[in-house]
Amino acid sequence: MNKSNRIRYYESESDDFFQVGEEYKLEDGYEYISKNLIYRVFSEILYHIALVISSLYCRLFLHVRFEGCEKLRKQKGGFFIYGNHTQPVGDVFDPAIACFPKRIYTVVSVANMHLPFIGKILRPLGALPLPDTLSETKKFNSAVRQRISEGHPVMIYPEAHLWEYYSGVRRFPASSFTYPVSLNIPVYALTATYQSRGKGKKPRITVYADGPFYAEGNGRKEQMQYLHDAVYTSMCARVKAHTNCEYIKYVKKN
Repeated sequence: MNKSNRIRYYESESDDFFQVGEEYKLEDGYEYISKNLIYRVFSEILYHIALVISSLYCRLFLHVRFEGCEKLRKQKGGFFIYGNHTQPVGDVFDPAIACFPKRIYTVVSVANMHLPFIGKILRPLGALPLPDTLSETKKFNSAVRQRISEGHPVMIYPEAHLWEYYSGVRRFPASSFTYPVSLNIPVYALTATYQSRGKGKKPRITVYADGPFYAEGNGRKEQMQYLHDAVYTSMCARVKAHTNCEYIKYVKKN
């Protein structure tokens, strides 16, 4: 990546730099959780193959290190993880590596399901695409609750849009914490930070796990705000303490 490609201009923190070019919807009758035994066996095999390959890729090519992730592995029962969205490939696999041997499921945009190649395998890898209709929402909610009840972590990127190598934390809504409040389960923050490896080189990535955070306050709204503030503060503190470079510079338009 040359220097001119390392500056990106934005109007708001919700700008999308990776728009697919059209609006996608889930296929009719989309199944979030398949009952087909062959499919489920295939999904398990593919997940573990991808985990091995991605572990090598993330460590050798993205230069990823993990800190504090033992708490994710020791956590009993299902829980939610919230992270900053800064890597197109790493954000797919880093949480899975951080939580191993637990299998994770990740909330994703429907557009991701239509990406070349990787979009075809996201579903068996554990993607939970966001719904568009009321009927899809019911199935999505049911799938999230089932995965949590099975003891799996569910990964959420509340910033929604990918900002590659962004060295900060963008604002996100407290409504992102609806599920942990309604299910009364713990929340963790998984924060990617960036360290310089020398001029022109892609930075090292250190991923920190913090938590658990539990909802406090009176009523759902206050509890969601409490979790939001706890996670956002934790992520910002990690970025401030451990990021020392800006591989891609994001500049707000006048």
